[in-house]
Amino acid sequence: MKASDFSKPIRQSSKGIIIIFALNAYNFVRRFFVLFIAFGISLTKKKTFAHVTPTVIFLVIVGILILLLVLAILKYLNFKFYLSKDDFHLSTGIINKDNTIISKSKIQNVYIKQNFLQQIINVVSLNIETAGDNKSEISIKALDKPTALKLKKELFTKSNSTETLTDAVESRNVFFRVSLKRLFLEGISQNHLRSFLIITSFVFGLYYEFKDYFRDLKLKQGLEELIHLDKESLLNIIIINTVFILVAILISLLFSVLKTVVTNFNLEVVENQKTIEINKGLFNKVSLSLTPSRIQNIVIKTNRIKRYFDLHTLSVKQAMVNVKQRKNFVIIALEKEQLKHLVDKLLVNYTSAIERSNPKGYYKRILALNMFALASIINVPGFIIFGNMMWYINIALVLFSVLYVTVTYRKAFYKIDDQFLTIGSGFIDTTTDILEIHKIQAVKLKQTIFQKRIQISSVIISTASKSVKIPYVSETEAKSIYDYLLFKVESQNRDWM
Repeated sequence: MKASDFSKPIRQSSKGIIIIFALNAYNFVRRFFVLFIAFGISLTKKKTFAHVTPTVIFLVIVGILILLLVLAILKYLNFKFYLSKDDFHLSTGIINKDNTIISKSKIQNVYIKQNFLQQIINVVSLNIETAGDNKSEISIKALDKPTALKLKKELFTKSNSTETLTDAVESRNVFFRVSLKRLFLEGISQNHLRSFLIITSFVFGLYYEFKDYFRDLKLKQGLEELIHLDKESLLNIIIINTVFILVAILISLLFSVLKTVVTNFNLEVVENQKTIEINKGLFNKVSLSLTPSRIQNIVIKTNRIKRYFDLHTLSVKQAMVNVKQRKNFVIIALEKEQLKHLVDKLLVNYTSAIERSNPKGYYKRILALNMFALASIINVPGFIIFGNMMWYINIALVLFSVLYVTVTYRKAFYKIDDQFLTIGSGFIDTTTDILEIHKIQAVKLKQTIFQKRIQISSVIISTASKSVKIPYVSETEAKSIYDYLLFKVESQNRDWM
């Protein structure tokens, strides 16, 4: 599909039929995945499933694929779009026709994506997002890249101006390009607890679905014979648990490294005159632009290991709620000076040289209470499963709780000046949230009846993308922050995006 005149209704590339068909087939398989696995397991044991032969099953599958292909062709034929002076128009629908009109001024972001299949057939998808929806308003599945870039530029061209989101090609400057070494270091220095929980949930879910099949394989008996497990031997129990923990840590580490490399492969940050462009991905390539006026929050993350390797992560929050897309607005493996440069680019006049304030000591009591509640929940099944060994586990829990309360409280802070609010938090990772005061959407005070008695309160600040919290400060200080932020928001004649 060559670069087109968007003033007349046009279709996407005819290759879009392949993309739509593949997407429909993927969604169908994902929805009935468990049923397909059950079919497969049943057919390995016997030649029929519910008195249905493999031949009939094969014919049913072929019929479903033909139906999905017909639907893909009809969707392609009925998908047309064009641009007027100020609006984007889209016509869709097979039986029920839908006409969508989006004003250019309401467009929050336009990004280009290319999954593995699109890379093979040499097309890209273009997604148009507006603030306040839970998914992309428009997704054009198959355009050649020059057409997609031209359409992106046209969508951000104002009717009375030549200003566009994408700057001139000659001003394009590759500011940062990540190396495989730094991607690997980023992967091994991440918080692996999340990876461990994802893998554990997947394994337990898989086991629950197919526990009868796994029981037939007699994996447990084979494992006991392999390691000669003596149930009366405490040493053997410790050894086998240690092996499982080490294997789980290794798998979590490999999962984090692989996910980091695949998601951020070939990551580059392109600095234009007014915007910053992010390109990355191996199997799913994405290209998106950041404009300072559209940014609601900036989140900076690092930890002790990452600081040793000079690794910092910059996340940008915009006025959109597409959860899948948010992970793409992240730049990892930045050096400290590179991070400072990007913050200065996206937040003009921001300075970190402001005196920081800390929550009251009451915050420690809340953290300790949370850990006590967690320990109580763990102890109920713990003594049943581990018996007297749970006392030794509780010693470790107490030490961990003390460490958690101390570190979390030390990392909690907030800073306020005329233009910016900065809030720090974290335990393993050190997180810094930065937002411009004039983009605040709401401020409220939060106080329980117990906190009211000792004059402690928290301040909740919301922007169009997320909410942040200044936790457990004195009631007087909280009221002062509340009044100041509201005054600054109402007295500044500036748009929030």
